[in-house]
Amino acid sequence: MAGLTYRTGIGLVLMMLASVASNAQTTSTTVIKSDSTAKKPVPKVIVKKPKPIHTEMSLGAKMNTNGWGAYINKGWVRSNDTKHSDQFYNLRYVELEFNEVKNPKETKTTNQYLGSYSNESAKPYIYGKINNFYQFNLGYGFRRMIAGKPEPGSVSIHWFYLGGLSLGLLKPYYVNANVPQDNGGTGTLVRKTIKYEDDKQSFLDDRLIISSAGFTQGIGETKIVPGLHLKTGLHFDFAANKKTVLAIETGVSADLYSSKIEIMANQKAYPYSANIFAAFQFGKRW
Repeated sequence: MAGLTYRTGIGLVLMMLASVASNAQTTSTTVIKSDSTAKKPVPKVIVKKPKPIHTEMSLGAKMNTNGWGAYINKGWVRSNDTKHSDQFYNLRYVELEFNEVKNPKETKTTNQYLGSYSNESAKPYIYGKINNFYQFNLGYGFRRMIAGKPEPGSVSIHWFYLGGLSLGLLKPYYVNANVPQDNGGTGTLVRKTIKYEDDKQSFLDDRLIISSAGFTQGIGETKIVPGLHLKTGLHFDFAANKKTVLAIETGVSADLYSSKIEIMANQKAYPYSANIFAAFQFGKRW
């Protein structure tokens, strides 16, 4: 009887151990199954915003009432608001400009008398011109939108103004002429290349002049005339997209120099120049 009880007790213990092991396995399986069916977190998609446009560079060609010119400028948006920086409401910029300045009295002509005493053929020249005058202007300025909408396909109007330094270049104008050998003007004619200061009488005698001596003649004698430069006007922007510069500018420009600018003989010279201009401008923004 005691043996039966002992065996019965052992059997009960084994059954309990088997039941615990079975329950543990079921629980483990459930946990694993639960983990395998859990939803994985969805990764966040980061959308990169386009970089704000804040810089522009452009080229321009211009016609002045006293000549012609070309320029290049680079500008930066004057705003800490990156959301609207690509609208280019306000801009600060630097500009390098080149101009050839002419006198209103300049006209090309040819010697109608040359054939009567020479076998040479007459070629065009500018009678009375004593100097070519060129400008290099370096300025710093601002541009502000005053009307319109800065949207692609529309027109916006801006006011610009700048000031800076002007470097004037005076290059002597040479002509080829048949010049009398003696000072009295009655001797044999000799072909020479002369400027106004060499022989004023022969230089202004239209019967003696053959042609212009060409641009390169006199480059080594160019004089530098320093001065100040001012410019203001309106900028009409009609670019098709925000990354393009396409505009027309019109305005006035003035320059003041340290000495008189002599371009024509027998014409009063002044130490300043002024003009009205119209320009076409193109470039890019980034």
